[in-house]
Amino acid sequence: MKNRILIIEDEPSMRLGMSHLLSASGYEVKVCEDGAEGMAVIANETFDLIITDLRLPRHDGLALLNRAREVSPSSGVIIVTAYADVKTAVRAIKDGAFDYIAKPFSQEELLVIVERFLKFRNMERELDLLRSSAREKEGFEGMIGESPLMKDVFDRVRSVAQTDVPVLIQGESGTGKELVANAIHDLSNRKDRPYIKMNCAAIPENLFESELFGHERGAFTGAVGTKKGKFEIANGGTIFFDEIGEMPLGLQAKLLRVIEDHSVTRLGGNEPVQVSVRGIFAASKNLKEIIRTGKFREDLFYRINVVPIMIPPLREREEDIPYLIEHFVKHFGEKFSKPELKITPSAYEALMSYHYPGNVRELKHAVERAVLLSKSGIIDPKNLPDEFFTINSIEDISSFHNMPLQASIVSLEKQKIINALKETSGKKIEAAKNLGITRKVLWKKMKEYGIK
Repeated sequence: MKNRILIIEDEPSMRLGMSHLLSASGYEVKVCEDGAEGMAVIANETFDLIITDLRLPRHDGLALLNRAREVSPSSGVIIVTAYADVKTAVRAIKDGAFDYIAKPFSQEELLVIVERFLKFRNMERELDLLRSSAREKEGFEGMIGESPLMKDVFDRVRSVAQTDVPVLIQGESGTGKELVANAIHDLSNRKDRPYIKMNCAAIPENLFESELFGHERGAFTGAVGTKKGKFEIANGGTIFFDEIGEMPLGLQAKLLRVIEDHSVTRLGGNEPVQVSVRGIFAASKNLKEIIRTGKFREDLFYRINVVPIMIPPLREREEDIPYLIEHFVKHFGEKFSKPELKITPSAYEALMSYHYPGNVRELKHAVERAVLLSKSGIIDPKNLPDEFFTINSIEDISSFHNMPLQASIVSLEKQKIINALKETSGKKIEAAKNLGITRKVLWKKMKEYGIK
């Protein structure tokens, strides 16, 4: 069956030219001369794609877009605009249009954008198939992933869970290190025993030793009674040390001794207490780099790195993104009482093409926001965070090439700086180094572009 395309264009020569081109390319084409005629046709017929001029007599392109979203949300909309109206067209994309094309454009440019929509339309249909298959899959211990990289992670978890050896989980922030730790404990022989989680970056250094090993009455000011530490509380079970690279250097030797001797001595006490605790450790920073700075003990690293598990960033397992989108849409749809949500092709394209410096956590939060803000059961681009709309995901190549040279340079430079700051969590020295500029130049550029 041919794909049906509706063209709404008041300029006769352009309307006739687009109609002949698309008909000759194998599409079923219908044309309208103004906005009112377009409104009537949209209300009574279904099209795969609607191509409408932004400026039209008797209802403009934005009104037609809104009408199309009401009566046929599965239809794609492409806005035809003059260069002066590009900002309005970009706003239309956030309102649900698939893309825009700026006049003057070539026949090749029009065919490319039409084919690109149909590609993503097919992708949406594939997503429907993924929905049905995803409902049959519970994932692996709460983790979603069908990529070879994640299947390797799952295999490593299965093989190590039944042992008591220490495990070091490494990966960027937001990749799911805690989920891996949870899976190891839940699949282990200790699953019915205590499972204690410690974020080493969140505990004040002066309280760390007491939290870990406990204390006797009078051990320090304020120690009004005996307190068991995390090792005693977790006896027979597991402790998950998140961000182990942030543990104070002085405590690392004591942790190493506990791992090797299986005993702890409370602060202010003399008698060692025997404990059987399985240690799982996680780090988002490269521990070997921290060792080189002298802030992490090399002997402790080798003791906890008996079985390493490396979790890949989301950008290296893009084939998992559709499964994750479906999982989070379903989860938050149920949470916010919004079942049967649909994602528009343009919103789906934005979710698929984003680079996710915050990894799965960022995707999760983006979908949560989108579900919360969605109306009428539709998730569209305006429900997504602004950072999902960069030159790469919203402005097509032809439009970008039509920008004046200086404007395109500024746009690219600004986006490059923003990406570098995101990747380094706002650390300007690291960002400047990655960009190959000095910190002073970075500060100047940030001020110039209004980047906070």
